[in-house]
Amino acid sequence: MNYAEIIGSSFRGAACIKKDGEIFEYANGYRDFANQLPNTIDTRFASASAGKVFVATGILQLIENKKLSFDDTLGTLLDINLNQIDENVTVKELLNHTSGVPDYFDESVMKEYEDLWHDFPNYKIRHNSDLLPLFISKPMMYPRGTKFQYNNTGYVLLAMIIEKITGMEFDRYLQQNVFEPCGMTQSGYFELDRLPGNCAVNYVYCNNLNDFRTNIFCVDAKGTGAGGAFVTVKDIVRFWSALTEGRIISGDMFKTMISRQSGDGSDAEEGYYGFGMWIIDGKGQKDIPYFQGCDPGVSFISEYNPNTNTVSVFVSNYCDNVWAIARKLRQR
Repeated sequence: MNYAEIIGSSFRGAACIKKDGEIFEYANGYRDFANQLPNTIDTRFASASAGKVFVATGILQLIENKKLSFDDTLGTLLDINLNQIDENVTVKELLNHTSGVPDYFDESVMKEYEDLWHDFPNYKIRHNSDLLPLFISKPMMYPRGTKFQYNNTGYVLLAMIIEKITGMEFDRYLQQNVFEPCGMTQSGYFELDRLPGNCAVNYVYCNNLNDFRTNIFCVDAKGTGAGGAFVTVKDIVRFWSALTEGRIISGDMFKTMISRQSGDGSDAEEGYYGFGMWIIDGKGQKDIPYFQGCDPGVSFISEYNPNTNTVSVFVSNYCDNVWAIARKLRQR
């Protein structure tokens, strides 16, 4: 298969496709546009909401280790004033986006993530608890468990649960219990004003200027449970390998993670939702799980197609259309 043709010569970012043990790698564009430093297969890219899958994995580990259960509730797990948030919201409802908790970035209402920071500086967001002022005084969006609606706050609360149970910052827990066991040596949660080497700058195109600007004022200063991990495409392939081989959660738990937990499949592209994963209807074959992320200047998708034994990762630091590329590959 001609993967380079599927990706196209104009795509800026990186890609990795693994099929039956063979690996195709791609990189194009600049990780630093001003200094003309190229993206490489080892460049660390921001992944936006894709990071939810790591939080879900951490929670599932704690459940398997009997330190948590799907039915545990916010009221018993967190010692914060929940105000109007239903204290009976369960871990499972947070995982599958049926909790109804107030979403600090409600994507059904707000179009641009950077609009959050008009009145609340993004440089203040360096811990999950820093997001509390954006949602803790708001009412529930709907009664818990009554419908599916994608929810960023739910995963912030899940990360806070990880911190409460383990006594560790959530990113440190994930580093030790997810990234390191998977061999994801280049991935992590980094502060935008203290990025390590080989991280891509993310660019937003401004029509009025006919030029690019960076997303430094558009996103959280450091990733939270809602997303924001920096990853390499090869590290994501390693993550899928660890999941499918039962090395970070059991095979049975992985099957649960990628099973249809919520959603109605009315959108064929998004399909259903598991735990930290979207699920496309296999239409008579096995379902296809994937995780994705989009922020100003960031686009990411990675999926595992069990029908073709293919893992693919596409990420752009110019917000190029990774979804169209993934769709082309899926349809071949």
